[in-house]
Amino acid sequence: MPGVRPVPPPPPVRGRRRFPTAAVACALVFVGLFCVAAGFGTTTRFDLRDLFRGPDKPPPRAFPVLEPSPPVRLVIPAIKVRAPILEVGLAADGSVDVPPLPQHREAGWFRDGPTPGQFGPALIVGHADTRTGPSVFHDLDRMRPGQRIEVLRRDRRVAVFEVNSVEHYAKAHLPVNRVYGDYSRPQLRLVTCGGRWLGTARGYSDNVIVFASLVATRQV
Repeated sequence: MPGVRPVPPPPPVRGRRRFPTAAVACALVFVGLFCVAAGFGTTTRFDLRDLFRGPDKPPPRAFPVLEPSPPVRLVIPAIKVRAPILEVGLAADGSVDVPPLPQHREAGWFRDGPTPGQFGPALIVGHADTRTGPSVFHDLDRMRPGQRIEVLRRDRRVAVFEVNSVEHYAKAHLPVNRVYGDYSRPQLRLVTCGGRWLGTARGYSDNVIVFASLVATRQV
């Protein structure tokens, strides 16, 4: 009796992005995204969380600065995102985790880093897509400098960020200190997967990172 041939995975779901959308969620890409830090930690006892500790003395407050408070909602008018924010930590392999697949329309704030509005780079990650279609950060690569990002925090303060740049990096060439180690002012990093689809086992080739700085705050 002939053996049963395995059923191949479904083809990528095509969306409006300029790169193919994924046949699976981009969780594997976030393993790649943080593989530089995680791999370094494996050989030197380095902990990814060390990158987010910042300087002993923060710089002078020549711009808005907020006290710590976890984020609860993300609003990006330019790409029509209004999403809840949940907390994520480190995955078992030492990479930053991502929201569970059933919550792929939600963003994830890395709870071991700054909260949005504090000194340093607050990190918010999200899926680009799943087997069934677009996710919360599907259009992140369409953002442009000067656009605004709003983060509602638990203390009812809104941290308003302005995009400085939108950049693509190969997973093996992430500028770790630039992404995680800049404590010159309150900043935000939005991160998702991008580039070429390399197959189910490898995910996407690149990462899309939005760099933004805090420019205003308001109470709601």
